[in-house]
Amino acid sequence: MTTKNNQADPRVIRTRRLLQDAFDSLIQEKDFESITVRDIAERATVNRATFYAHFVDKFEILEVRLMESFMTIMDRRISGHEVLNEETIQSIFLGVCEFHKSLSTICKRRNTSLAPVFEIQIKQKIQTILLSFIEKDKMLSTPNAPFSITTAAVMLSWAMYGAAYVWNNEGSLTSAELFVQQAMPLVLNGARELLG
Repeated sequence: MTTKNNQADPRVIRTRRLLQDAFDSLIQEKDFESITVRDIAERATVNRATFYAHFVDKFEILEVRLMESFMTIMDRRISGHEVLNEETIQSIFLGVCEFHKSLSTICKRRNTSLAPVFEIQIKQKIQTILLSFIEKDKMLSTPNAPFSITTAAVMLSWAMYGAAYVWNNEGSLTSAELFVQQAMPLVLNGARELLG
């Protein structure tokens, strides 16, 4: 049995954590482009073969780190929300802003270069979150509807992601709360199809 297939083994968990912690510390010191697998393995005090037993390459470890960060933020933001409504959309939007802001912590150097790398995955996660609320409500689109629920969720996820990206990239000149409050009328106008 390979290490990748034995994710519950405490040694596997510990080694993956060591590698992720090593990556986290390196990304604070160097640009992502200049970090090598050898750097990560050496910082984690393991050999490169051990790294490759857990991750395909440095992009996979970055993706894991970004997705964990994103889902931690989202889980906290939407905890307790049961239906898709204005408050839920606002919480998701604030979570997207918080995630973009957190990239500054994850990577102090050139964090703006990291966001586009996994932009599609983040947008898909937002879309999945939106659709999961719709499924909870059992709100299904009808085949004759001119605009599908999935298309509306895609557009809303891209709008929130793009707005939060620009807000953070321009230096977060206002608080996330104020920014989201000002943007919500535009977002809600686009969300009418989802809210019914």
